Amino acid sequence: MDAYLEIRLLPDPEFPVSFLMGALYGKLHRALVTLESSQIGVSFPGYSQSPRGLGDCLRLHGDQSALSQLMMQNWLKGMSDHIQCSDILPIPESVQYRTVSRRQFKTSSERLRRRRMKRKGETWEQAAAAIPDSVERRPDLPYVHLRSQSTEQSFILFIEQGELREQPTSAEFNTYGLSRQATIPWF
Repeated sequence: MDAYLEIRLLPDPEFPVSFLMGALYGKLHRALVTLESSQIGVSFPGYSQSPRGLGDCLRLHGDQSALSQLMMQNWLKGMSDHIQCSDILPIPESVQYRTVSRRQFKTSSERLRRRRMKRKGETWEQAAAAIPDSVERRPDLPYVHLRSQSTEQSFILFIEQGELREQPTSAEFNTYGLSRQATIPWF
C-alpha cells in the first residue's frame, strides 16, 4: 500500500453530508464488487463519535495500480457536482496505522426473539427467557445507509476505527474497503 486519494464532498443546500456520503460509498461498493478488488481500503478523516458522523471526506488507500484501475471505471458518474477528487498521491513518510472495520450490533431483542422462535420452533416465552432485553445495545458508532450488491437488502453499516498502531498489517479488504485485520495509513 503506497498511495491514496481523497474524495471530498462539496456543501450542498439540498442534501445533507450523510446522504451524499451514503451515495458515494454505495458507488464505491459497486465498483469494488465489479473489480473483484480486495486491495483497496477506506478511511474517513472526519470520523467522529461525538457528534456522530463520518465527515465529508472518503480516503481510498491501496497500491498506485489498484487505485488507477478503480478510477478508470468511471464509478463516480453522477457525483461530479457533489465531489472534489484529488490525484493519486504517495502515502506520507511517517504515519501511524489503524483498522477500519464493520461493526454489527444485536439491536433489537424483539427481532432476535422472533428469529429464535422461527429457527428453533420455540414459543414466545421460551425465546424471551433465552434472550433478555439486556442483549440490546444502542450503537454509538458513525454509520452509512447502503444496499448490498449481493443480497439487494438495504442496511446500516456501522464503522469502527481500531486503535492507532506503529506498524502496518497486511490482509485483504472486503468490497466495502473494510477489514478487521488489514490496516490503512492514518494521517
